[in-house]
Amino acid sequence: MGSAVPSVLLIGYGNPGRLDDGLGPALIDALEGRELPFVTLDSNYQLQVEDADAIARHDVVLFVDADVSGPEPFWFGRVEPRAQMSFSSHSISPEALLDMSNNLLNGTAQGYVLGIRGYDFNEFGERLSPGARRNMDQALAFVETALREQEWDRYVSQFDRNNQPPIQRDGN
Repeated sequence: MGSAVPSVLLIGYGNPGRLDDGLGPALIDALEGRELPFVTLDSNYQLQVEDADAIARHDVVLFVDADVSGPEPFWFGRVEPRAQMSFSSHSISPEALLDMSNNLLNGTAQGYVLGIRGYDFNEFGERLSPGARRNMDQALAFVETALREQEWDRYVSQFDRNNQPPIQRDGN
């Protein structure tokens, strides 16, 4: 991409009609209207093969999704390209999209994932649980800092899914 400031694509995905499953799109909605130069925001119910084209046009891609069992309030990790054999375009992973972007479209984006801890997934409704809302607010502050600082690999070691101590909370 060659610009002094890397271009960043944020893709929030999940179903807002399934309570906390909508954390990814909710974080994107919270960023809408903010002045974020070099940042493209996108959200959808699920990742799609067409996302590979958008990824190929950016230096960094951040996939944002709800996590049923990850650490609170969120975790951050690297996405490595990996081919995926599937009979459906309705189930594609961040790894497979990054692989398609690199191998089919000559993309060079670095991939990362932000998993925001959610709690309520088994009902229908367009709202976040109080605990998920708190976690999203902290993830939002993190994303704003990350977009300013652009130190992606440092964040991986700081917020790795497997290295985070659990946060003690009183309920959700």
